[in-house]
Amino acid sequence: MAELAVQNLRLRFGGLVVLDDVSFALERGELFALIGPNGAGKTSVLNCISGLYRGDGTISFRGEDINGLSPHEIARRGLARTFQHGELFSHMSVVENLLTGRHARIRTTPFSEMLFLPNVRNEEIRQRAEVEAIIEFVELERYRYAAVDALPFGVQKIVGFARALALQPALLMLDEPSAGLNRDEREDLARFILRIKHELGIPMIWIEHDMQMVADLADRIHVLDYGRTLAEGTPQAVLSDRRVIEAYLGVL
Repeated sequence: MAELAVQNLRLRFGGLVVLDDVSFALERGELFALIGPNGAGKTSVLNCISGLYRGDGTISFRGEDINGLSPHEIARRGLARTFQHGELFSHMSVVENLLTGRHARIRTTPFSEMLFLPNVRNEEIRQRAEVEAIIEFVELERYRYAAVDALPFGVQKIVGFARALALQPALLMLDEPSAGLNRDEREDLARFILRIKHELGIPMIWIEHDMQMVADLADRIHVLDYGRTLAEGTPQAVLSDRRVIEAYLGVL
C-alpha cells in the first residue's frame, strides 16, 4: 500500500479550474518531486493534502481518506509541510518557533500546565531535547536563540524546514524550499533532504523549480501543467520529455 494516494483530485474556484483529475501515489521512503510552470497547481495540491483547501476526489494516507479533515487533524496524523515564504513567528526565537512545531506531540493538559505539575516539567524537558536534536540535524546551533526576523532569508527558510521536522512527520511536504537560497545554502538543503530520506526514511513530496536539484535527488517526478498531469516517471525520462520541455520553454 502506498503511503499517500491522491486519486482524481479536482479543485475549482468559481469558474476557474485549478486542478483537473490529478492522481499519483507516494511510496514509503520516496522523494517525489512535483514540478511544473508557475500557476500549474503545485501548491494547490499540497493545500488539498494538508487540509487548507477542500477538493473533490480521494486523498488517502496509509489507507485512510483524509480529504475533508481539518489541518490540525491532518497534522496529528503526521503530515507536515513547509511554505514558500516560511510563515514563521518573526518575533520569536528559532527554538521557540521549533517548539510550536511540537504542539501535536505535547502530552500535557491545560489543567496540569496551570498547576505546573511534575509531568509538565518533564514534558518541557523532553520537548526541548527533541528540538535540540533537530537544531543539530539542520546545523542551526549558532542561531538557536536569535529572533527569526533578525536572520538572513536563507536561514529563515531552513528554520521553516526545521519546524516541519519538529512534528516528527510520517510524511513531509516541501513547497519550494530552495527558493531564494544561494548556492551554498542550496547544497546544505540538498544534504538535509538526503539525510531525511536515507537516515529517517520519511517520504517527501517536493515542489521545486531547480531542475538540476530535481534531476540529482528525486526518485520520481510528476509534472503538472494548467492543473493537469503532463508526465510522470524517472527524472531522466521526464526531464527529456518534449512535452515537459515545451511546457517550461514554449514551442520552438
